[in-house]
Amino acid sequence: MIPTRIVRRAVGGSTVQPSKLLRERVARPTYLNKLRKAEDLVGAFKDGDYLGWSGFTGVGYPKMVPAALAEHVEKNQLQGKMRFGLFCGASTGPEVEERWARNDMIARRYPHQVGKEIAKGINSGRIEFSDQHLSLFPQNLTYGFYSRNKTHGDPTKPLDWAIVEATEILEDGSIVPGASVGATPEILQSAERIIIEVNTALPSMKGLHDINQSFLPPHRQPYLITKPSDRIGTHSIPVDPARVVAIVEADRPDNTGNNAGESEDSKKIARNLIQFFEDEVSAGRLPPSLLPLQSGIGNIANAVVGGLAESKFKNLQVWTEVLQDSFLPLLDSGSLDFATATSIRFSPAVFKKFYENYASYSQKLALRSQQVANSPEIIRRLGVIAMNTPVELDIYAHVNSTNALGSRMLNGLGGSGDFLRNAKLSIVHAPSARPSKTDPTGISSIVPFASHIDHTEHDIDVIVTEQGLADVRGLSPRERAKVIINKCSHPDFRDQLMDYYERALFECLQKGAGHQPHILKSAFKMHTTFQETGTMKVQNWD
Repeated sequence: MIPTRIVRRAVGGSTVQPSKLLRERVARPTYLNKLRKAEDLVGAFKDGDYLGWSGFTGVGYPKMVPAALAEHVEKNQLQGKMRFGLFCGASTGPEVEERWARNDMIARRYPHQVGKEIAKGINSGRIEFSDQHLSLFPQNLTYGFYSRNKTHGDPTKPLDWAIVEATEILEDGSIVPGASVGATPEILQSAERIIIEVNTALPSMKGLHDINQSFLPPHRQPYLITKPSDRIGTHSIPVDPARVVAIVEADRPDNTGNNAGESEDSKKIARNLIQFFEDEVSAGRLPPSLLPLQSGIGNIANAVVGGLAESKFKNLQVWTEVLQDSFLPLLDSGSLDFATATSIRFSPAVFKKFYENYASYSQKLALRSQQVANSPEIIRRLGVIAMNTPVELDIYAHVNSTNALGSRMLNGLGGSGDFLRNAKLSIVHAPSARPSKTDPTGISSIVPFASHIDHTEHDIDVIVTEQGLADVRGLSPRERAKVIINKCSHPDFRDQLMDYYERALFECLQKGAGHQPHILKSAFKMHTTFQETGTMKVQNWD
């Protein structure tokens, strides 16, 4: 019998005849009795509902029900009148999330997003966005932190709905996710009602995942992992069958698109970093096979991983958040022994190769929840080498990963803080300069004072640009400034940055305040000059 709290919001529509392929993917017969078309479920959703979606970095997200809701809003001109709180492990597919943002369907969004339309909604004030460390988001969701003011539904469940994608449903009702886990276990745990989209356009990925249950304090358990290949859980995510109100057959692949290509600058950054690793091995500070690697998203991250495939390093291990295209050649080269992540985000052509050789690749991969993949305790204990790309950093090694010019939200912190705060080696890499509309080197990645700080100077060990590498471990702020400016800044900005530092040093030493010298009236002059002229090139500091 369906609990009374679910009857109150019962889904509509008649039972749909399952396809042969869907029957093969759903081993629990009672779930097939709940098979519905996505459009038949629209009437069960209400303005103000809190929705949890599966998905992480544009893979493993629900595709049918969100699209049906968007179509309903568009047909009935309900833009801005049917808005939801949207909770996902990270970003989802642009064809659903961007469409929702254009239709003003998102009132709140947690904890990470990607896309011009949703960023526009956040920066115009239409969407309340809470940026959060990805390791903290799932546990804070189960704690009820995001729904303290929820006024309807089951008070014990932070979410009204979970809409999740599966590639298979097992006999016990548990689900086998696709190419991501993210926060799906905690979203299912936190939802009053559950809709499962079974995606028959994808192969079943049974055996790839390592899922552990999330307990609340004081009952949380340690993660008994000592190397990336250790498994501590099950191959599927538990689901309470009583809360499953519908299943929907999905027939659309993940919309990942192609990854950005490697530039000459990103290849130089990769070479600088690999030389640093070789030097650390020679000095005895790293073993010959390095330590578990974490790599962020983007062309620089792809270039670094690609460079490792061509390097002399063997028996590599990876403990990261997202696996990108370049990890497959690293596996093919024989240099990578095992990789664990919470998401696999390949371009369509690379996904095709992955699926065709799934049996061999899956033996060297494991997908875990983001609460485990981004666990600070595991990152610190394994001695992970973390590598991430920021928006900007300052001469003392404070790092901005999220807000352009201090205020304009881009995508969010993601997992960079989880890794950079806890890694054995915390590395940030970026081009030394980026083009503006009026100047090919108009934006310096290195500034006197970061306009927003996500990662403090206390957490950063190494800065790398195409110009060179600054190893700032053990250096005082004054020592760091000179090394970062001289080794990493673009030649177009090097003299003006050193001029700022020397002026600040002189003034602050005169005042007896010379630990981390700044001239407050000039500290953001590169930013304000850019706003006024389209370039960060300062004519003078006076």
